[in-house]
Amino acid sequence: MLIGSRWIQNADGVPDIPLGENVRAKIQQFSLMNKFKKKVIRLVAENLPNDQIDGLKKMFHDMDRDKNGALTFQELKDGLTSIGDQPVADPDIQMFLEAADLDHNGVLNCEEFMTIVVHLKKINNEEQLRKAFHHFDKNRNGYIEFDELKECLFDGHMDPHNEKMVHEIIVDADLDKDGRISYQEFSAMMTTGMDWKMSSR
Repeated sequence: MLIGSRWIQNADGVPDIPLGENVRAKIQQFSLMNKFKKKVIRLVAENLPNDQIDGLKKMFHDMDRDKNGALTFQELKDGLTSIGDQPVADPDIQMFLEAADLDHNGVLNCEEFMTIVVHLKKINNEEQLRKAFHHFDKNRNGYIEFDELKECLFDGHMDPHNEKMVHEIIVDADLDKDGRISYQEFSAMMTTGMDWKMSSR
């Protein structure tokens, strides 16, 4: 049984999350995304309207049986099954867990859970994207530049690998090749770019 759509549609206060049988592909897509896209999705998750945040948190806390603030494999499996009314296959649960577990500690905290659910919901809200863009555009000049991206993703700590990663993110998103990311390019990366470019670099 593939993870279906009902478990997300049944979340209190989180209406209109259209998911069909392509959930597995979207989870795989999330795990392949670069660090920048994941951070943007996380920012959007943190800035959702209160009723949606409350709905996602309630879903998380209902699944978190031992109330330790972390979802184990079994809690995730039981939770998704109870919300969706059908058992979810172990490999699908494992894939969901591994994709969402951004700090690689084997369990999901509430922030990680909310981030992947927001990805599954698909981001196309202009206001949410603008807020996320401004988070990265520190000098407010309308562009995300190399140093701003470096600062946000790595707190300014750079080694050659990180520097290469930041450079590649900019090359991927920078459609007019001026060496920086405009809001239009950022928006394209987060909406259409979700499907056609899934760099794990």
